[in-house]
Amino acid sequence: MDDQYTVRPDTAASAARVWHDGQPVYDRGDTVCVIGAGGSGLTVIKNLREAGFSVDCYERETSVGGAWNWRHDRSPVYASTHLISSKPFTQFPDFPMPDDWPDYPHHSQMLTYFERYADHFGLREHVWFGTEVARVEPLRDGRRWDVTVRGSRGGQERTLRYAAVVVANGHNWSPRYPEIEGLDDFRGQVLHASAYSDAAQLRGRKVLVIGGGNTGCDLAVEAAQQATRCWHSTRRGYWYAPKYVLGRPADQANDLLRWLRLPLALRRWLFTRLLRLTVGDFSRLGLREPDHKPYESHPVVNSQLMYYIGHGVITPVPDVARFTRGGVEFADGTSADPDLVVLATGYQPVFEFASPELLGIDADGRPRLRLQLFSRTHPTLAVVGLVQPGSGMFSIAHWQAVTVARWLRRWGADPERAAAAWGRRQGKPERRFVQGRVADSSRHWFEVDHVVYLRALQRSLDELEAA
Repeated sequence: MDDQYTVRPDTAASAARVWHDGQPVYDRGDTVCVIGAGGSGLTVIKNLREAGFSVDCYERETSVGGAWNWRHDRSPVYASTHLISSKPFTQFPDFPMPDDWPDYPHHSQMLTYFERYADHFGLREHVWFGTEVARVEPLRDGRRWDVTVRGSRGGQERTLRYAAVVVANGHNWSPRYPEIEGLDDFRGQVLHASAYSDAAQLRGRKVLVIGGGNTGCDLAVEAAQQATRCWHSTRRGYWYAPKYVLGRPADQANDLLRWLRLPLALRRWLFTRLLRLTVGDFSRLGLREPDHKPYESHPVVNSQLMYYIGHGVITPVPDVARFTRGGVEFADGTSADPDLVVLATGYQPVFEFASPELLGIDADGRPRLRLQLFSRTHPTLAVVGLVQPGSGMFSIAHWQAVTVARWLRRWGADPERAAAAWGRRQGKPERRFVQGRVADSSRHWFEVDHVVYLRALQRSLDELEAA
């Protein structure tokens, strides 16, 4: 027993409690704590339960779905949000989406999917809704955890002790704001994409969309249909992929090439050849040529952006140099006079409840995790869903959850051998699960090639089974 804690066997009720600084710590034994009941959290609960673990999941909102639940305060989805990965690569492998759903489901269908998943596997009974995690603290033994929770709208804190903690709180809810000269003095409206809800906010406005990712391109397309004028500002050139290739969703065509193990150079040639045949020369439309090779960052998946640029409804512009009170100046010396600026500048992962060293968070806010999954210092701490795949997310989250469940099962069954195996991996260098070089920007630092990463998870599962 950790010497800073004492057990009070005064009554039958208190005998199950550990006390710290005069406050009770409720020992949950071998139960695992899961943080978040979005898509990643749900598959963690499901796979831990199938592995025989008791689970307590804490969700600050009042229902499941995470970022895909538009009712939640932190949800980034807006009225027209659809998947950018196709159905087979997004769904959980053991719970397929309905056959009659479209290739790219709407966000309301995604929420329905998660609700059905939770009900089918009986997951809601393991979730404490309206409860947020305030602190996660390791015990001195480095294996168990004290987790302090409270009501998401206030209330008294309480601390519970767990055998392990799995974080699944998502990474698309804390907006990243750029630092641009003069932005605070700009007299127009400034809106982060996280606060955008529907096209009515763009109607009749002169709109500048800042950001070249998928959200930025989608919002530029919406502005092209609703606003009186639309500028789209990007810092560099990107690869823009259509949603369909040869009549099939683009990620399905690309995945076929991946599993055929075609050399990276050949896949790059095929990709650029396809774009030249369908889209043509980007620069002809006023876009800059990409400053990186295909697959060095995940492409923007959008079939409408080029259409509206080609019709003169979207004006591509370079990076913003500065704002003035009445407008904006770009890096090439041109200017614009928007009355609404939409910042599609992304999100940053936030772990307010954990000290940075637990997840190896560096000065730039980037966690450094083993297998993009496990804490490098604490074997019973994991983060599921902190990846940016070139395909769908939730099939990967499923296999991450399976890996965590089997590792914790091995840890509980034979902790000495598990600790020895953990120690052997301590000195291994950090790995990026990608093919070739990948941009090290804030948008791409946790990007993975889904085939490379799934194979790495399979190797880990094989090692666990063989041990």
